[in-house]
Amino acid sequence: MLFRYKLKYLGLLIPLTLLLGSCNSNALLNKSVRVDGQWYKDDAATFEAIVKDSLQNFDFYLNVRHNVDYRYSNLYLFMQTLFPNGNSSRDTLEIVLATPEGKWFGKGWGDIREDHVLLRKNLRFPLKGKYHFSIWQAMRQDTLTGIQDIGIQIVPVK
Repeated sequence: MLFRYKLKYLGLLIPLTLLLGSCNSNALLNKSVRVDGQWYKDDAATFEAIVKDSLQNFDFYLNVRHNVDYRYSNLYLFMQTLFPNGNSSRDTLEIVLATPEGKWFGKGWGDIREDHVLLRKNLRFPLKGKYHFSIWQAMRQDTLTGIQDIGIQIVPVK
């Protein structure tokens, strides 16, 4: 009887594990950096991705996790990309987190919201090799409160 009980739950656990393990397993990059609600203007969140195929297209997402005490409806960021050949580019991004009336766009419950924002669709990296991404908050204050995590997700287009 005990063996049958264990077998029943093992039969449920194996497919669930395979399903969860397969989520985003083909992502080029899927990483977040913890900010813990206090993001100093000079503290960069850094990420690294190795591109093996310069002909593959990718969708490039920015993930922002914040609490509901975040006092702005948007988030300005600086993002620097260092290419494998040593060249770099720098962009200013605006991520809209809420409506003008204050309704959050992100998913979540309780005090935490998570935004999954498409930055670039069908991006093709021009070179093979290691890319470095750095992200800073650009909100015109030394310490930004309310942001919990910042992340990048780069997934191949099927």
